[in-house]
Amino acid sequence: MNAVITKVPFAEPLWRYRAFIWSAATREMRLQSMNSVLGWLWPVLNAAALILLYMTLFVEVLKSKLPGSDDSMSYAIYLCVGIINWTYFSNTILRSLNIFGENAMLLKKAGFPKITLPIVVIVSQGVQFAIMLGVFAALLIFTGRIPGWSLLGMIPLLIIQQTIAISLGVLLGTLNVFFRDVGQAAGIILTFWFWLTPIVYPMSILSPNVAAFVTTWNPMTRIMIGYHDIALNNVMPNLADFAGHAVLAIVLSAVAYLCFKRLYSAVQDYL
Repeated sequence: MNAVITKVPFAEPLWRYRAFIWSAATREMRLQSMNSVLGWLWPVLNAAALILLYMTLFVEVLKSKLPGSDDSMSYAIYLCVGIINWTYFSNTILRSLNIFGENAMLLKKAGFPKITLPIVVIVSQGVQFAIMLGVFAALLIFTGRIPGWSLLGMIPLLIIQQTIAISLGVLLGTLNVFFRDVGQAAGIILTFWFWLTPIVYPMSILSPNVAAFVTTWNPMTRIMIGYHDIALNNVMPNLADFAGHAVLAIVLSAVAYLCFKRLYSAVQDYL
């Protein structure tokens, strides 16, 4: 197995430092619940409270429904699926903004594989995403709405989504070392990005021109539609529709890598 790993680009240092990656990811989560009695139960409780809030608000209070549907629960599922996946995406970007400043001592160590730092973010945020998804899945099972094999379609969508997220995070995190305004602007941009993505509203309420715009220029639009098709319609997404997204993810990761490599010496000096 080691022989195979060494032939895959970037895989060898990730495999060698896998213990560090997991330790750093779990430490980050422990810091968030430091001095609390419930500890790691808090992410579960927060996820359950958030999902329960959305379900109660939109199903019982507002009686919100998707166009063409008489089922309020469908809209609650639509909303939760979008918010859970968007939270993983946006938190990965936001958490990556300060990874170089927070790990300045590690970056200055000779031989330390810098690629592990973004992976720590992916893993730590991924654990929290898995907790939220698990709580939501339990609710779907309880209501008899769990999708079938189409759930496997989430895997390629998540890979594309998180490659875009961590690439943007590394790129912006590198620039944030020199220009702190980048970190402030990122939060504002993500807020606008959220509302340009069909999370709270369905695409059907948009005018044809606006729908065409957000579909063409917002890569998260089609990804979110894919998640909704899986959760609500039990439909496996057509992966051919995401070829452009995969290319975008690869290009962004290359740009982020080259930017960090080009500015690495300056980053070390600035830190």
